[in-house]
Formats: sequence, C-alpha cells, structure tokens
Amino acid sequence: MVEYFTNKDRVNIWSFSHFNFKHIIGLFVEFVNGKFCKDPTTVTANDFFFSGLNIPGNTAANKLGSSVNLVNIDKLPGLNTLGISLARLDFAPYGLNPPHTYLRGTELLTNVVAFAGLSSQNPGLITIANAVFGSNPPITADILAKAFQLDKNVVDYLQKQF
Repeated sequence: MVEYFTNKDRVNIWSFSHFNFKHIIGLFVEFVNGKFCKDPTTVTANDFFFSGLNIPGNTAANKLGSSVNLVNIDKLPGLNTLGISLARLDFAPYGLNPPHTYLRGTELLTNVVAFAGLSSQNPGLITIANAVFGSNPPITADILAKAFQLDKNVVDYLQKQF
C-alpha cells in the first residue's frame, strides 16, 4: 500500500488501517495524527465509547473556578482521523475559562453548560495569558508594554503572576 501525505492533519473516513496489519508490521508502523493506526483485529466497542460527560467537574480544584473535561483521541481512540473532539466545561459562580486559542480547533459556548465541539480529534490548546506573560524565555516587558499599551509596571506585575 502506498500513501501520499500532503497534510499531516488529513482526515480519513475511518481510523483503523484497512490493510492486513500483520504483513506490514515488520516494515513500518503507520502513524495518523501522531497516533498509531490500530490493528483492525484488535478494535473493540470501547474504542468508540466514553463515559463521564454527565459528571460535573471539580471547579474548586482550579483557581479560575472552571473545569474542563476534554474528550479527544487519548480518551476515545475511535476519534482518530475523524477531525472532531468534545469538551464539557463547568464553571463555579464567577468562574472563567481563560482566553485561549486552539491550534487545530474552534469552539462555541452557550449559557449555563458549555460543550465544545472541536474541529479536530487532537485540538491542542494555548492559553493566551500564559503564552504572553508567562513565556519562557520571557518576552521583554518593554515590548509587551508597547504592544498592549500598558505601563511597564503593570506588565511587570502580570509577568510575576505566571
């Protein structure tokens, strides 16, 4: 079997290799989206089942007052190559989910309970405040002050929080 890869995040119709795995295993192991293609003879119903989105998260464990239960290919292997994942978000009163962006995903939030349908089976996450004010090596305070039009003392204070 010959495959040509032009996009490492390509989406396949199904996530388990469609060839005779035993004949190829000695030659190479196929990775799709950074995960092994599973031998189709070992696929079980558990590869397509996840339990727990009905259970509220522990918002007290996070100083921001929120909890995120992300269901991606690490928790639900059958999602591999489908281009989706799901998350449950719970908030304490006045809790928040920090500003962030996904490397390979989009989310939509509604009132009361937030379920995020992400357009990737492994979306990746970058929290903006950590990336900007807590970067390592740090971004120079003068640059941040100019970019965000803040006093340098405010930037120094923010950088100390991370």
